[in-house]
Amino acid sequence: MRTFGVEEELLIVDPESGEPLALADALLAGHRVAADDLPVEPDTHHAGNHGDYDDEMGLSAELKLEQIETQTRPCVDYGSLLEQIRAGRALADQAARKHGARVAALATSPVASPSHTTPDPRYARMLERFGLTAQEQLTCGFHVHTYIESPEEGVAVLDRTRDKLAVLTALSANSPFWNGVPTGFESYRTQAWNRWPTAGPAGIYGTYPAYRRVVTRLLDTGVMLDEGMLYFDARLSRNHPTVEVRVADVCLRAEDAALIAVLVRALVESASREWRDDVDPTPVPTVLLRMASWQASSEGLSGELLDFGNFRPAPAADVARALVDYLAPVLQEQGELALARQGVEEIIARGTGAAEQRRARDKALAGPPPEDMGFGAVVRQAVQVTMRGALDLGDVEDTPELLRVRQA
Repeated sequence: MRTFGVEEELLIVDPESGEPLALADALLAGHRVAADDLPVEPDTHHAGNHGDYDDEMGLSAELKLEQIETQTRPCVDYGSLLEQIRAGRALADQAARKHGARVAALATSPVASPSHTTPDPRYARMLERFGLTAQEQLTCGFHVHTYIESPEEGVAVLDRTRDKLAVLTALSANSPFWNGVPTGFESYRTQAWNRWPTAGPAGIYGTYPAYRRVVTRLLDTGVMLDEGMLYFDARLSRNHPTVEVRVADVCLRAEDAALIAVLVRALVESASREWRDDVDPTPVPTVLLRMASWQASSEGLSGELLDFGNFRPAPAADVARALVDYLAPVLQEQGELALARQGVEEIIARGTGAAEQRRARDKALAGPPPEDMGFGAVVRQAVQVTMRGALDLGDVEDTPELLRVRQA
């Protein structure tokens, strides 16, 4: 079985008001934790002799000081990955609580607040180059890395998964609010993120040299600062032998995050088998993929999606189930079919993170109208859901007074 791992971007928030707090540098000061300091299932690392492509689990900075990223080690099954996702959330929350803050798995901030760019020369250049796009880019995504044996296999996977990724956006949708405003979208993060010049779906490459030619030509335009800013929906990792799928919102529930990762790994394996069996990629025009992504961002699972078989509207629940059916042979072999079916049905029944956010706000608005229009309640509820099942890393004494956000 292929190893897989994830990166989660979390919001750092005031536990009372829900306001994002620019504390990432304070949380990270002297706080890089080696993998051996955190629990892990036995025999999951280096599974299948896939090599050491990420031997550290810890926290890292992102573009904005109001967010922090967690990373897992490579895993081989849903259970071990879920444990590490929860451990990463606990680690980030422990660091936040030392400064009177908490973390929340929200893909955008429901509460209106200015954001602050992480002090870093590269980020400063991005802010200067991309203006409001970078200034407003307080968005939290969920990235899944799946092992590949070669770049050639990786490109084959990119070519054969591109038409199905929008379903993952719908399943993970967790950003209905943006700075104190209901957006009308289930995943507004997708809308904000796709302002970047290279974000979104890509075409069919065919070969690894062709992929590299596209990358080189994009860099030669001078628009992007470096290869790290090639924000395709899916790409080859620059540092690890993995395909990185980047379309999902950070999931409110850790178990949904692990489910998305299971589906991604099955997509990678299914695509690789098609490549080895000389099955050509489905030649879906990129403009249709952009439409499918937009529709998934708009509707989530609450309405219709564009079916990945014919790109015509169909009930979102049916399209999500169809994805599991498509992946069923691989999921069955890996012992994950029942888990995947149950997980998708649970999301359909209770709704995505976006639906849970709306319910929390509706409940807050049912009584006397709060001054914050119910958005603080959304964040407070999100903090609790984010940490459900998280590992106990020991008691943390909260700072009596909150370390306030800088205004620079």
